[in-house]
Amino acid sequence: MKKRNIITVLGISLTLLASCGKSFLERDPQAELPESQIVNSKGIEASLIGAYGILNGNVNGTWGNYSSAPSQWLFGEVAGDNAHKGSEATDQPNMNMIEFHTPNSSNDNLSQMWEVYYEGVLRANNTLRILKADQAGGKTVTAARAKEIEGEARVLRAHYYFYLWRVFKNLAYVDENTTDDEAKTKPNKDDILPKIIDDLKAGIANLPAAKINSQAGRMDQNIAKAYLGKVYLYQKKYADALVLFKEVIGAKDLRTMPYQNNFDVLTKDGPEALLVSKHVINPDGSGDNANVGDMLSGLNGSNPVGCCGFYQPTIDLVNAYKVDASGLPLLDGSYRNNPYKSDFGLSDDAKKTYKLDITLRFDPRLDYTVGRRGVNFYDYGVMPGDAWIREVSSGGPFVGIKTMIPKSLHATHTASGAAYITDLDVNIIRLADVVLMAAECQVELGDLGAAMNLVNAVRERAAKLPPKTTGDNVAAAVYVVKPYTSFPDQNYARKAVRFERRLELAMEGHRFYDLVRWGEAKTVLESYATFEGGFMARYKGLSYKPQNDYFPIPQSQIDRSGGALTQNTGY
Repeated sequence: MKKRNIITVLGISLTLLASCGKSFLERDPQAELPESQIVNSKGIEASLIGAYGILNGNVNGTWGNYSSAPSQWLFGEVAGDNAHKGSEATDQPNMNMIEFHTPNSSNDNLSQMWEVYYEGVLRANNTLRILKADQAGGKTVTAARAKEIEGEARVLRAHYYFYLWRVFKNLAYVDENTTDDEAKTKPNKDDILPKIIDDLKAGIANLPAAKINSQAGRMDQNIAKAYLGKVYLYQKKYADALVLFKEVIGAKDLRTMPYQNNFDVLTKDGPEALLVSKHVINPDGSGDNANVGDMLSGLNGSNPVGCCGFYQPTIDLVNAYKVDASGLPLLDGSYRNNPYKSDFGLSDDAKKTYKLDITLRFDPRLDYTVGRRGVNFYDYGVMPGDAWIREVSSGGPFVGIKTMIPKSLHATHTASGAAYITDLDVNIIRLADVVLMAAECQVELGDLGAAMNLVNAVRERAAKLPPKTTGDNVAAAVYVVKPYTSFPDQNYARKAVRFERRLELAMEGHRFYDLVRWGEAKTVLESYATFEGGFMARYKGLSYKPQNDYFPIPQSQIDRSGGALTQNTGY
């Protein structure tokens, strides 16, 4: 599938991960079919599947796909205030630069992101190019199917470009009509959002509402609508976005869709799933088609996973789940008062006698997002604290849950000998995300009542979550989450919607990008660093600059382009 080499050439990416040297530019590489032999229905369908294959952020192998993960945990969460890089302070030092917003253009995480998603663009372009050749000649693909393939490939291309745009902003745009020579010297000065919008509109026009061949993971009309609405939201075109979000939501009632099912390997393809990166363990037990992007987030130490200790929730995120006496979030930031930090900072002797405080009032989504000492963690037993954490002093006392699966399912849902590689799918866009984006639009358009109703649907669903328990089988907190009774003004409503996005979608790759599009990144991240730095000195003194809204263009790509690509301002 994804591992099949597709004949593509792109000057700005310059090297596919599976190609090197002069052979990269040969028209008919050894062991690859020339285009003349794949301009037919089988070749086109195979090319399309190859384009889908990049959804999991991987071209080859398992290790090394962290920054290109579909969950976007590194850029979307570690660069924000929800997650620490974790592991040890000296492990993957280039990730530290992403976390502390001190990246340079030689950072391998940036190169990985660039190369993988431009490979996705290439594969989508290749599909469209050979489809066009087929339709101009033998027409081995029916007109109806050709329309669908075009829609699938163009939504895939839009997705890959959007992921690149959020990280790098200034890109070179190439499509199926761009020649090799043009691609080699294409500057990164194109405004690609209109191109992304065109592709998503084509998806809406060409794709059916139902999954093609009933195959989960295929692009469909609702995905294209949700994605186009998201792009409009980034452009602050709230009215245009809201129309699309309403169409996607339709008569669906989020409150009937269990929150926890989104992170359960046995409940894939549920009614909330929209755009999903599908993952499988290969028949031979290998995992290159599995969730390799999140493999580092495995627990470390004396637990059934045993590796790798990255991607730890922050103390700030955990405390954000506190609720007031009315069961509402503490929007004024007072959740940082008297902060809960588990056993962090206690002496070794004090840690031995530590007891979980079950009287704290928390939104129940906390313990479906974060593993904390004293609370049962799936079927692994009670989370013991430090014994599952690689370096508490740099990553903190908490671990993530949303990328994990129960121990009882390891035999059938993890790679052979590597329990940290699972076939858990990743939701790139799910219905709650759309509901909260619609609420955001309603706030900005002045319909605060409608916005509150949408937020309350999310909160009422959260209130149905079964309580997590301690080793004594009692509730691990006073779990309470109540709906809002009023949004008194637009500023309050805006805070409520934005805070709800954090609570609902934490550790799913949205947070940093949300802060940037809201224009809040500097204020929020510098405040967060001051708070978090009170516990871990390495977080003190974060200075967020305007250029930090985006990341530098990989220097290797600038060099290979002969200077056609130019560096982002400030780097």
